[in-house]
Amino acid sequence: MIVIVAPGQGSQTPGFLGPWLTEQRFRDQLDTISHSVGMDLIAHGTTSDADVIRDTKVAQPLIVAAGLITAAALLADGRREKVGGVAGHSVGEITAAAVSGILSETDAVAFVRERGSAMADAAALTPTGMSAVLGGDEAAVLHRLEELDLSPANFNGGGQIVVAGALPALSELAAHPVLGTRVIPLQVAGAFHTHFMRPAVSRLEFFASGLKKNDPSLPIWTNNDGSRVAEGSRFVELMVGQVSSPVRWDRAMEAFAAAGVTGIIELAPAGALVGLAKRGLKGVPSVAVKTPDDLPAAFAMIDGDN
Repeated sequence: MIVIVAPGQGSQTPGFLGPWLTEQRFRDQLDTISHSVGMDLIAHGTTSDADVIRDTKVAQPLIVAAGLITAAALLADGRREKVGGVAGHSVGEITAAAVSGILSETDAVAFVRERGSAMADAAALTPTGMSAVLGGDEAAVLHRLEELDLSPANFNGGGQIVVAGALPALSELAAHPVLGTRVIPLQVAGAFHTHFMRPAVSRLEFFASGLKKNDPSLPIWTNNDGSRVAEGSRFVELMVGQVSSPVRWDRAMEAFAAAGVTGIIELAPAGALVGLAKRGLKGVPSVAVKTPDDLPAAFAMIDGDN
């Protein structure tokens, strides 16, 4: 069973869409999405610098757009029927919702535009940030977070927890890390997936109420607890609430393993989730589709699994 995964914020790098835009079909699709969100994603994916594409309002539509053009290429020619399921990490859940058919591409990009704006506005209310904590005992890490009034934002599996909260507390954690851990500050604009994002949730609940939701035509797993969700309306409800609650990617990978995963394919901008799979799903082959040159390997994985 092949599972397609869509990455979250922080996976983008300057110029990462350049190789895709050498093909007119990808340029045309990205141009259509750009018009839908009212943003020049072609420029942001090719010439904008790291500071510009780190802006939440830019980063989230850019990442989802990249995933959508990758998925369109990957699932053409009958390959959609050969895929076992799809999941997304954080904002990648919107990509997954479109790939699974829960949301139309138009509604998915409208939702990510609103999500990026709502989360950026919430982040602007209080200076906050995020850091990755690698290694160490999970219970000891969580205890230290409680002492510093920090929150676990992403349980990524493989010994990685992303934490979030006030900048002084994050600095204190980095200066005095838990024994056996390494703390890496992340280039994001706020404490995503924590109570700091609650103002964004109410705004997104209202926006999502106007979207058409279909039940998924591909199996899809939620970040909420790693379970498979059969109703499109329920998935969107969880996707909205997930903005202020932790991403349980560790449980998603556990669910993949229980379902019999035989391969992981990560949509562009790829790399982060394949890296987590190498630690959390040891021995499971993976392909990171970073550029069109990676598509043949992904095709071979899908076709070879049947």
